[in-house]
Amino acid sequence: MGEGDGTTDLDATFDHAGVATADADGLATLYERLLGTSRVHEESFDGTRVVFLSTGAGYLELLEPRSEGPVARYLDREGPGVHHLALAVDVERALDRARELGIEPIDETGRPGAWGHTVAFLHPRDTGGVLVEFVEHGD
Repeated sequence: MGEGDGTTDLDATFDHAGVATADADGLATLYERLLGTSRVHEESFDGTRVVFLSTGAGYLELLEPRSEGPVARYLDREGPGVHHLALAVDVERALDRARELGIEPIDETGRPGAWGHTVAFLHPRDTGGVLVEFVEHGD
């Protein structure tokens, strides 16, 4: 896609991998010791404790559910592991591109996400079984 096909480059870059876990502290400590990562942000958001670890080329986002919701359901169904992949983009442009390609968005428009970012997700049945998150960093 790009020149001559009616689309424009979204300049998508890797932002983070979301990892579902029942113990964010334990997993964060493991990755800190194993990879030399460091915690750069923590918050509770939508019933989930979120811990971001810097990897130098993006982040690991550890997701520990504190109440019922999508991450808790994922853990119950799939167990711990990679929950989603996030790409930094202009969210509205990326959603428009997804719709043009027949990909079903979970979110019809960007919404507030962790760390004050705007986010939107795409349905994994249309993206090779991967839950894709578009994330747009505020200024």
